[in-house]
Amino acid sequence: MEPPSSCVVVTGFGPFRQHLVNSSWEAVKELSKLGLGTHPQLKLLIFQLPVDYREAARRVASIWEDFHPQLAVHVGVDSSAKVIFLEQCGKNRGYRDADIRGFRPEAGVCLTGGPDVIASVVNMKALCKRVMAEGVEVAFSGDAGRYVCDYIYYLSLHHGNGHAALVHVTPLSRGLPASLLGKALQVILQKMLEENEESPSFKPSPQKSGSTLIAAKGNPL
Repeated sequence: MEPPSSCVVVTGFGPFRQHLVNSSWEAVKELSKLGLGTHPQLKLLIFQLPVDYREAARRVASIWEDFHPQLAVHVGVDSSAKVIFLEQCGKNRGYRDADIRGFRPEAGVCLTGGPDVIASVVNMKALCKRVMAEGVEVAFSGDAGRYVCDYIYYLSLHHGNGHAALVHVTPLSRGLPASLLGKALQVILQKMLEENEESPSFKPSPQKSGSTLIAAKGNPL
């Protein structure tokens, strides 16, 4: 089966540390129930990533190789956040914290020889204004925290030539249950895709025929 002509991939993370239920994955599952809404022509694919540098990196590379998404949106949790953060860029260096398997990247580097910073083609400051106008409280961030989320964001930006985004959601709470986080993600994605349609610099990645489609600011992740 060939991949969809246009798709958006959204990932969340599995359990780690005190987050036995990771709000990022719960929010992504809620998003999958809601769909993209204003963009019914786009296929929404969701995947859970482990809090494991090596395995998460492998899966992100496979996402770009197998599906060539128009946009890959990665969702992590920031355990100290009170609002949702939109991350502008991924960093190549400074990965010193161990993942769930006790692994740390060699020399704290994501991609040997890669640029220090890769920015998303999505203008996160402008996106913040669009999303806030819809009543969703978000904030801009230029530092994604140097953990697995930042690590795979950098790699996704590398594989997708900038066509990736990272969103840090809050932990689950009575005031911010998964259902509200999922709705917030839907609004954020809708505004990202609107920017896609309006900006000449924001173009989908090329499709490759014949690929197989498989169904499917403390220390942030």
